Amino acid sequence: MKVLALGGNGFIGSHVVDQLLAAGHSVRVFDRSAECFRHPLPTVEYLLGNFNDTFQVAEALQGVDAVCHLISTTIPGTSNLDPVADVESNLINTLHLLEQMRKKNISRILYLSSGGTVYGNPEHSPVSESCLLNPISSYGVVKVAIENYLHMYKHLYGLQPVILRPSNPYGPRQGGAGLQGLIGTLLTCILHDEGIEIWGDGSIVRDYIHVSDLARLCVMALESESCGLFNAGSGMGCSINEMITLIQSLVNEQLQVQYREGRAFDVEEIVLDIRRAENRFNWKPEISLGDGIRGQMNWLRGLRC
Repeated sequence: MKVLALGGNGFIGSHVVDQLLAAGHSVRVFDRSAECFRHPLPTVEYLLGNFNDTFQVAEALQGVDAVCHLISTTIPGTSNLDPVADVESNLINTLHLLEQMRKKNISRILYLSSGGTVYGNPEHSPVSESCLLNPISSYGVVKVAIENYLHMYKHLYGLQPVILRPSNPYGPRQGGAGLQGLIGTLLTCILHDEGIEIWGDGSIVRDYIHVSDLARLCVMALESESCGLFNAGSGMGCSINEMITLIQSLVNEQLQVQYREGRAFDVEEIVLDIRRAENRFNWKPEISLGDGIRGQMNWLRGLRC
């Protein structure tokens, strides 16, 4: 199968590309820039361009059998600053993509939504795919809208979408700039002997999944004949304070933590019920949180050599 990986040079995308290649697929990557942490892979076709350029996207779609849509131009922490830009760059551009796919008779698409934002503050935990959607950030609102359009295109035009709602991915090739990715940010602060600012009192709970487990699920879902929605997480929660304590014990280093006033768009607790994905794809997360953190720290240390 020839697969177009939109956003294939990013953190999650690069790992999905690895898994696609390991499964024997032919891969074309479309992204706005090259990978940050490694050279281009010799067996991958790379096209650099902008997601808002319909002609470039149409060219990237030429001759492919399936699409992995891994692009997001915003993150939860910044999407509310300009909701119009969020809609234009993510929702509108995805609609252009779906129209191009319809015209080219490409039906199979895997879309990476968000298990951390589409549910908002759920009434109970863990959260299943059937729970009420109540996003409190523009990021989550747009993700839900894209999900709905995928369902519409399935009903009207025969699109075959499989949608994953990942929790909080972490692992090698994740940046540590602090915009997204608590684990990478904490480890980077330790390496650079810097303090960390935490929004709120540290009681916020998240579900963390290693990026290789997520990428493996992406390929299994794409290869299947299944459509619909599937949570992708570990099924276990960890608060920010618990994460800080765990990381300090794993690397035998201390962090200077400063707490700031909480943000209204931060979901208080989200842990995903992953039984649907486990049952449908015979998939389970394989990398424990402790092992994953150690691996990411070793990778970060390797960058400094």
